[in-house]
Amino acid sequence: MKATQNPPTTEQVTPADLLRMAALYLRRHGWHQGTYYDTSTDTPTPPACAAGAIGIACAGHKVEHFSQLDGGTLADYLATLAAFVDYLDAFHPLFCVDEDGFVIDEHTSPYSWNDDPLCTAELVIAALEDAAKEWDRLHTEGGENR
Repeated sequence: MKATQNPPTTEQVTPADLLRMAALYLRRHGWHQGTYYDTSTDTPTPPACAAGAIGIACAGHKVEHFSQLDGGTLADYLATLAAFVDYLDAFHPLFCVDEDGFVIDEHTSPYSWNDDPLCTAELVIAALEDAAKEWDRLHTEGGENR
């Protein structure tokens, strides 16, 4: 190994790490509502919704649908999205209710939450960062994975 090369790391990337990466992506490239990515621009790093930013954090590139991900990346995406949903359920619940007043889905949809007219880029970025902190709080002990 050359002195300028970084040694390989064996550290496991956690959902918290990927949530932070998604938040950083939105800070750098912008937030979007309605679809995973802003299709009005032809750039490899378009503004994204929360789920789109998580997809980019996991895959390293735009992902139009999670079915395009390979096994390991898909597992990371689903675990990270689940951690975000758990956070939203606890701290930003937004439940879809039918015309009779019954809850349609027992979990907050990150897609509906992201697309809510009251949602803002700052709120989404803060939620991703706070979800990462919550994941760390629940899954680490003294900085080490449980």
